[in-house]
Amino acid sequence: MQRISWNQYFMAQSHLLSSRSTCTRLTVGATIVRDKRMIAGGYNGSIAGGTHCADEGCYIVDNHCVRTIHAEMNAILQCAKFGVATEGAEIYVTHFPCLQCCKALIQAGIKAVYYAEDYKNHPYALELFEQANVKTEKVPLDKDVFLAFAESI
Repeated sequence: MQRISWNQYFMAQSHLLSSRSTCTRLTVGATIVRDKRMIAGGYNGSIAGGTHCADEGCYIVDNHCVRTIHAEMNAILQCAKFGVATEGAEIYVTHFPCLQCCKALIQAGIKAVYYAEDYKNHPYALELFEQANVKTEKVPLDKDVFLAFAESI
């Protein structure tokens, strides 16, 4: 059996998290990692106890669903809620972060962003990541390795 790489392991975790998303437009998952340990996870959805897009549709303002909290923000907020430091951590996200999440990741001290799929990659987000010395790397989920591993268990 082929051992799954760390990047594929954490990216697979993010894809699994995305299956909890309540957004009908795009499902996104994020895993924050420090020292090869998962410290938080998030997916895009409504506030706790709130109305979900999957139940009542998206609440669109300026072509953006304002009901949804992004996966990256949910993961950062989980760390804040439970007192877990994000300084120097890495994040694995199923899609390239939006501009607002980019800024939040930088402010949270995230040092590397690994993403599986391009999604409206904003040029200013790339510029900000570069200015802040945040590494960005595309790490597509290797579905063959993941499925082979899943079948072995």
